[in-house]
Amino acid sequence: MTAVDSARVILKKTFSLALIFNALITLGCVAGIIYGFYVSYPSWEPYSPFLLNGNLFWLAIAAAIINIFPAAAIGRALHTGRFLFHHYVYGAFVVASSSAFVIWFVPQVPLLNLFFVDSNSISVNAGRVFLLAGITLFIDDLPDVSKHIERCLNWIKCKACQVRKVLHISQIITGAISIYCGIAITLSTIYQNPARALPNSFAIVTLFVTGITSFALAKRKAWLKVTPPAPKTTNSFH
Repeated sequence: MTAVDSARVILKKTFSLALIFNALITLGCVAGIIYGFYVSYPSWEPYSPFLLNGNLFWLAIAAAIINIFPAAAIGRALHTGRFLFHHYVYGAFVVASSSAFVIWFVPQVPLLNLFFVDSNSISVNAGRVFLLAGITLFIDDLPDVSKHIERCLNWIKCKACQVRKVLHISQIITGAISIYCGIAITLSTIYQNPARALPNSFAIVTLFVTGITSFALAKRKAWLKVTPPAPKTTNSFH
C-alpha cells in the first residue's frame, strides 16, 4: 500500500469515526432537551412557536441511531491494522478515564445524569466529549469485543435486512426532522434567547450534521445495500 493509499484509508476511517461521534453528540444533546421537556419543566414547550411539538426530538434521536450502523460500516470496510490493542480497548480506557474525571472533578453532577443537566461548565462538557469519544471507539470495534456480541450484531443485521426499505425511507424522514429541529432551535435562539447562543450551538450544529448525514447516506442507498452476514465456514482440517 502506497503512502497516498494509507492516507486515504486513515482519512476515511477518521470520517467514519466522526460520523459516529456526531450521532452520539446528537443523542446526548437531545437527551437533555427531552429530559427537560418531560421531567424538569413539564409545562415547557420547547422552542415554540418555531417547533411544532417537543416530541419531534424523538425522531431526531431515531435519525442519529439509524445513521450509526452505516457510518460504522464505512470504517469497518477498511483495514487500518492495530496499534498494540483493539480499538475497543482504547475506547474502554477513555470511557473509564472520563468517568473517573467526572466523579472526581464534578461531584455535583452524578455521572448517570451527565447528559441531563443544563450546564456551561467546562469540566462537565469536557467529561461529556471524552465520554462520547470513548464510546465512539468502542462502537467502532464492537464486533471484536466478543463472539457473543458479534453473533448478536449479526442477528440484528439480519433483521435490519428484512426492513431495509423501511429504514431507508425512515432515514430520509428523520433526517429532515433533525434539520427542522435544528432550524427551530436556531430561530428560537436568535429571536427569543440570544444569551443561549453558545450552549444551543452544540445542539444546532449536531442536528444539522445528523440531517445532512442522513440525506448523504440515503443518497448512497446505504441501508438498501445492506446484506445478511455471510455464514462462517468451519475448517474441517485439524
